[in-house]
Amino acid sequence: MSPSVYMTGLSMGLGLIVAIGAQNAFVLRQGLKREHVLPVVLACALSDALLIALGVTSLAQVIALMPWLEPAMRYGGAAFLLWYALRSLRSAMTSTDALKVDNGIGTPLKATLATCLALTWLNPHVWLDTVALLGSIATQFSGERLAFALGATSASFLFFFGLGYGARYLSPLFAQPLAWRILDGLIAVVMGSIAARLVLGG
Repeated sequence: MSPSVYMTGLSMGLGLIVAIGAQNAFVLRQGLKREHVLPVVLACALSDALLIALGVTSLAQVIALMPWLEPAMRYGGAAFLLWYALRSLRSAMTSTDALKVDNGIGTPLKATLATCLALTWLNPHVWLDTVALLGSIATQFSGERLAFALGATSASFLFFFGLGYGARYLSPLFAQPLAWRILDGLIAVVMGSIAARLVLGG
């Protein structure tokens, strides 16, 4: 297994997942409330693992039947990443948002997991990131798709467990808009660099 390909998958996975969104905000809230943290982070990470596997395996088979699809997805992915980078850069420069956490009564585990899975499997951005985008990037690593997939999957486990269990320490920090602006700035750099690599690699 190539360490460089693994690290590419890891950095790509982290770059896509570390963003302000409904799923991450939900995990962060659960971590801040210290409520059902383990089931929630496992549900998110395992769902990502399944979707990444789907993208890396099935997408390659489809491309074998339709060779024109690979460059189309590669350049389409690069365009999406560039848009993502520009959006993050704009947010880094102008956003005044801060995470607000509701401190209500406890929610049953079943209802919590239902919400978590809905935010994951019914979110088109999750499918785009894991199946379409990561799947298309994996086609660039002939014979090393497993290493890429493991890297991207590791990113999901690292992020969700870190977010869920580290949230209690982050509550003062992410109550400040500046923290999100710095984070968005870093995301813009990562997404822009990967978009450039996709285009130049073609």
